[in-house]
Amino acid sequence: MTIYGALFYLLAGITLVAAVLAVTRKDPMHAVLYLVAALLATAAIFLLLGAPLPAILQVVIYAGAIMVFYLFIIMLLGPRGEGGSIAPRRAALPGLLAGLFLAAAWIVFDGDPGVKTVLSASQASAAALGAFLVKTYWPVLEAVSILLFAALVAALVLCRPRRPHPGGQAGRT
Repeated sequence: MTIYGALFYLLAGITLVAAVLAVTRKDPMHAVLYLVAALLATAAIFLLLGAPLPAILQVVIYAGAIMVFYLFIIMLLGPRGEGGSIAPRRAALPGLLAGLFLAAAWIVFDGDPGVKTVLSASQASAAALGAFLVKTYWPVLEAVSILLFAALVAALVLCRPRRPHPGGQAGRT
């Protein structure tokens, strides 16, 4: 097995562990941070396999924009975890995952130039990919925009302050 094969399995392991931890955490902030780690490791796998466009899209769209949106919603609703500072023993696993990810990323970025050959499916420009998506999958794109709008409306309704009801009971108006 080459170093790149081992690196692929290391990144895949980081992705799996971070995804499982994201699903099993009680604190939503920790879950989002583990999900970001899983998305970044997935982007590194794309880069390792010679697909820079999906790697960039993974970082910018998913690990960037969508995770910021999730963090905004969590902060808007208020964190419901145990809060407080993190004990050193609880910070060991995230630190280990971050260290493994940084080591793997260093090897990818500093690697052999022969590994940086681009896959044929990832040679398309961003403009060609966007035109293909809009021409072929426009109903799906519209459905996603409606879902995002519904999520925004739901967040606004959930975060509206409670006002006293005229009948004497507290409720949402």
